Amino acid sequence: AKAIRMAELELAGQYKHSEHDKFFTYFDWRKFSEDEWLLCPPVVAMGGDGAMYDIGFQNLSRALMSGTPIKIMVLDTQVYSNTGGQACTSSFVSQVADMSPYGKVWKGKREIRKEMGIIGMAHRTSFVLQGSISNITHLLEGYIDGLNSRRPALFNIYAVCQPEHGVPDNASSSRSKLAVESRAYPIFKYNPDAGTTFEECLDIEGNPALEQDWPTYPLKYKDENGKDQTLEVPMTFADFAMAEGRFRKHFRKAPVDTWNENMVQIHEFLDLSSEDRSGKLPYLWAVDSKNHLSRVLVAEELVRSCDERRQFWHQLKGLAGKLNRVDVNAIIAQTQAEMAQKLTQSLLAMATSGTIGNVATIPAAAPVTSTAEAGSGLPDWEPAWVDSPKCTTCDECLQIAPKVFQYNAEKQSMVVDPKGSTYRDIVRAAEKCTASCIHPGTPWDPNEKDVEKLLKRAAKYQ
Repeated sequence: AKAIRMAELELAGQYKHSEHDKFFTYFDWRKFSEDEWLLCPPVVAMGGDGAMYDIGFQNLSRALMSGTPIKIMVLDTQVYSNTGGQACTSSFVSQVADMSPYGKVWKGKREIRKEMGIIGMAHRTSFVLQGSISNITHLLEGYIDGLNSRRPALFNIYAVCQPEHGVPDNASSSRSKLAVESRAYPIFKYNPDAGTTFEECLDIEGNPALEQDWPTYPLKYKDENGKDQTLEVPMTFADFAMAEGRFRKHFRKAPVDTWNENMVQIHEFLDLSSEDRSGKLPYLWAVDSKNHLSRVLVAEELVRSCDERRQFWHQLKGLAGKLNRVDVNAIIAQTQAEMAQKLTQSLLAMATSGTIGNVATIPAAAPVTSTAEAGSGLPDWEPAWVDSPKCTTCDECLQIAPKVFQYNAEKQSMVVDPKGSTYRDIVRAAEKCTASCIHPGTPWDPNEKDVEKLLKRAAKYQ
């Protein structure tokens, strides 16, 4: 870069020794133009949690504080995988491993987990990504943003270690997904260039059910008559842990004839005070080999682990400014969007059934408009909408903008809050949609960065 700049000045006859000699003497990467910076090959160091959380932690911390744009990827397996699977500071409470054995008194790891992502944020110098292969969009976009940042970057990535976690060799993706959904491993991005406060810089979008302690999922089973049934249950940390060998000793199936009123579902048990928990037995719903409902009792150590994971989720939400806040405008917008969505679906259904004329003759997706800010030069605001019957349930929009898009009763996407994310995320969701059924509308915030470019990208999906 230095040589090219000097050559360009010489060729233009503009090189002045009095002005340029000193400049080029101290010329370094900090003075690169954006184009020069993006041509630089990134330097990425990789290591496991043993190397980065523990024995090499002081060096990791020093690298983050240096301001030098070295990028560091941590493969967070929660064990010392290379040396036999010992517990380490990234292990979960109650995890059973070498150096955290299970016995009469000591029943797995007692220390809470070190949160390297939060420690990385505390340096205040570095881009931080905590990610998982279960959310590829979040992972790759965060990784690219970190590489392009002129800051140090820390990529803390959930990494399944099959033999030490006690899961099948082909389970990396499914276990990573459950780790995110159960609050075992929340994903987030921290960009110190996004603002001043943690609330401005920290983005926890991409986690499911942000407003809840635990997301829910449908548990399908057969009743005593052999009929298919569905039970909606929370996805707690205990549900995640039940399918892994490292936590297996903390669970015990309860025979049906032992079921009694003192048994309490784990998510309800966690909400009880210590006094009210006395005499109660926490359990999970599961299905047996015949797909019948069964109750699995949860040990006290695993309950502590659930408490700890929920506490961390609250702490993370607090840093991101997501606690105890009611957005009245968002509620109004969500109600309007739901009404428009239902109207659209009703019109489409009528058109398809022949109740009214050809579908092309009706305004199937005519959104409600409002006036944009005066003088913005942008079109009136048109909320995003989804042609729901075309949805293929690919999950892309829910991963990119979960506050904007949710599934309806037919497991097809719909808009629940057209102002729930940036216009950029809405356009990205439209671009990622495999069915091309998302229509981004126009920006609700006329001051959003690069809004005119985003309108051009959105045009093909309107």
